[in-house]
Amino acid sequence: MAALGEAYSTALALLFALAAGLVGSFALLNRMILAGDVVSHIALPGLALAFLLQFNPLLGGAATLLLGTLLIWRLQRGTGLAIDATIGVVFAGAVALGAVLTPEEDLVEALFGRFQELSLLSLLLGVVLVAIIIASIVHSRNGMILNLFSPDLAAVTGVRLNRLNLQFLLMFSLTILVGLRFMGALLAGCLIIIPATTARRMASNVSGFLVVSSCFSLIAVAIGILLHVYVLRAASLGPTIVLVSVGLFGLSFLRRSGL
Repeated sequence: MAALGEAYSTALALLFALAAGLVGSFALLNRMILAGDVVSHIALPGLALAFLLQFNPLLGGAATLLLGTLLIWRLQRGTGLAIDATIGVVFAGAVALGAVLTPEEDLVEALFGRFQELSLLSLLLGVVLVAIIIASIVHSRNGMILNLFSPDLAAVTGVRLNRLNLQFLLMFSLTILVGLRFMGALLAGCLIIIPATTARRMASNVSGFLVVSSCFSLIAVAIGILLHVYVLRAASLGPTIVLVSVGLFGLSFLRRSGL
């Protein structure tokens, strides 16, 4: 049963990588790529409450991610501030509250996650969430691309920009939620940031960008899991995956530079 549970965890990690690659592509195009790192920290207060009250940490993280995402969208819409400014305000409050509430013995798991066995029910729930993310991104990709180049034209053609922005923020947060279990709040956003940045150096068009970003994300997670299982057993999975992602970025830089 332990081997089966680890197989479920591996499958969900790879699915998360696929979703993160797609979401990261549009985050980079929208110039909000660093929000991946920031938004993931909004889960900290929920994780802290979950540890304190002894219930599923993912439920706590989901609650504060949802509330934080809605608050960011509402502040951005109501104040007219840039979205990175509103994210920064919510981020600062969430980190401070999370640091105050998180028990010291659970802090490492909250920040860096833990690769552990997964039940079939948890896997199925993760599959559903990833399917929602991918379907949402694929369905709204044309509107998001049009909004990138001309928001006025997008509005004229019937694209509801406020709803589209909210939808993307929710998918952004949902992607981070799927990755919280094994990446932790500190690193969950890194798999949104780094593969997309790497792919941007390699792809020449938007469609290719989406595919390459997802491929780099999948490769990073796959190699990270192999290293964690067979080589770096004492290390956490999240940091291992991030180091692999950074290594792939370095290789892409060397390739494009002709070195």
